[in-house]
Amino acid sequence: MSRSGAVTFKGNPMTLAGNAVAVGQKAPEFKLHNFDKGALVTVTPADLKGKPTFISVVPSLDTPVCQVQTKKFNEQLAALGSKVNAITVSLDLPFAMNRFCGAEHITNMRALSDYQDRSFGQNWGMLIEELKILARGAFVLDKDGKVVYAEQVKEVANEPNYDAALKALNSVL
Repeated sequence: MSRSGAVTFKGNPMTLAGNAVAVGQKAPEFKLHNFDKGALVTVTPADLKGKPTFISVVPSLDTPVCQVQTKKFNEQLAALGSKVNAITVSLDLPFAMNRFCGAEHITNMRALSDYQDRSFGQNWGMLIEELKILARGAFVLDKDGKVVYAEQVKEVANEPNYDAALKALNSVL
């Protein structure tokens, strides 16, 4: 399934693959990757259960708005420490994500890449078909992996609603 015109990118209508994630549903499956201690590591929703999860989704950490979003959430999540799983997801390669996070001192969020099979983008309804990048958004899962907050930013060039996402996260702590 595709959703034509579900988002815009700099005013141009774009198509998102898959269904939108809805509050109340179980977190859809995905296989994300990061480069940790010299090896590629796979992360799935099962790996995130047991504590609330915060997911920030960005098109690319090589763009200014994505950098602002990642830095802002990193700062705002610092006080929660190990009480939550906090991740940022893009289609950037894990090596590039690690380089950015190291240079910008992103220590409160794990950078996870959907580059291998785009399972996050497709299963979470966030893959922009025309551009083959992820749309912008934020999700919060409770400790059992149920979606308690879902934001797909309508205009991809705009920032997400930081306050609403963090309020949702605090509601499940």
